[in-house]
Amino acid sequence: MDVPTVALIVVIGLAGALVWASLYNTVVGRRNAVDNAFSSIDVMLKRRTDLIPNLVASVKQYMRHEASLLERITSLRNTAVSPVSTSEQRFQAEGLLFGALGHLRIAMDAYPNLRANDHIQQLQAVLYETEEQISAARRAFNATVLDYNNAVDMFPYKVIANMNNFQRRAYFEIPEADRQNVDVGKLFA
Repeated sequence: MDVPTVALIVVIGLAGALVWASLYNTVVGRRNAVDNAFSSIDVMLKRRTDLIPNLVASVKQYMRHEASLLERITSLRNTAVSPVSTSEQRFQAEGLLFGALGHLRIAMDAYPNLRANDHIQQLQAVLYETEEQISAARRAFNATVLDYNNAVDMFPYKVIANMNNFQRRAYFEIPEADRQNVDVGKLFA
């Protein structure tokens, strides 16, 4: 082979390697963005689970009739903070806890003394703010998952993703049962 042919092969090889590296780095960057967004949610979820025992303890003395709801929230909280093997399991546990906290907010409205208690109002405000932050973090997480999943599924990134065993990630969704409107009448039946 002559020198120009060898030079052309080297240039094509280098260009191919640069394209491969660029595609690989893009998929890795998107995967890391998903991990970062998940850690943001994790911080907010930890804050919420730390608030729940204080709220439950403060509310218990007023809400003797809703003891089963408080026990369920405590059980769901313990499930949410226990080690789980997948993010999907964590999302499911957190979704169930979110729904139970919604029922608690509605049940608390039936107790005027409870609503007037400054400590409980403060805890509710912090919990509400935390729920809003979780909601925002969940939207950001799902947006990064969409971006990453698109890279894993679309050509030419799909080739790189398949070669390096990059897998699709699950969205953080609320369970279907918790998407339904709460029937206030059933809470006090």
